[in-house]
Amino acid sequence: MSDIIQRGRIAWLAIPDTPEELKGLFNKVVENIGFVPNVFVTYTIRPTHFSPWFNHFRELMHGDSELTQAEREMIAVAVSSENQCLYCMVAHGADLRVALGDGIRGDRITIDYRRAGLNERHTAMLDYAVTITRRPVECSEADIERLRGLGFSDEAIFDIAEVAAMFNFTNRLASATGMLPNDEYHTLGR
Repeated sequence: MSDIIQRGRIAWLAIPDTPEELKGLFNKVVENIGFVPNVFVTYTIRPTHFSPWFNHFRELMHGDSELTQAEREMIAVAVSSENQCLYCMVAHGADLRVALGDGIRGDRITIDYRRAGLNERHTAMLDYAVTITRRPVECSEADIERLRGLGFSDEAIFDIAEVAAMFNFTNRLASATGMLPNDEYHTLGR
């Protein structure tokens, strides 16, 4: 297992050997993407917490939704950029580049979606995600009405909020533990 885990320090915490219950999953991840994301490896500290987090994350990012894969990744990077989460900006910036098939546009959205040339619909979606991130108490029915007016269903609006909330949680965990992104993310989608 150690041959598929990134060498060197990946977080400020001591990373234990991979628990038996995660080895099979990690091997599947390597088959699918070629490496084990450092966020997964860091969860070996609390392996019983990994499966609930991973299942929720996978459902949000890959489950049924009116939001496209690219839109979900846009939310991920907008929230991560607001939180200055190095791990998620790099990892989900890579996923966004791949989802868009456009490395330049993906990088622009990751760094500053407001100047990335997005349409009004996507800008409103990301503005809402940023309000959830910065000032959740200021979320209002007017935000919902604006999104509805731009064609988002209530289910899609819930998905925007839930993806933003998931990334606020994950950003805080990654930043608080000093997680570093895998080297592989830096070249994906370029």
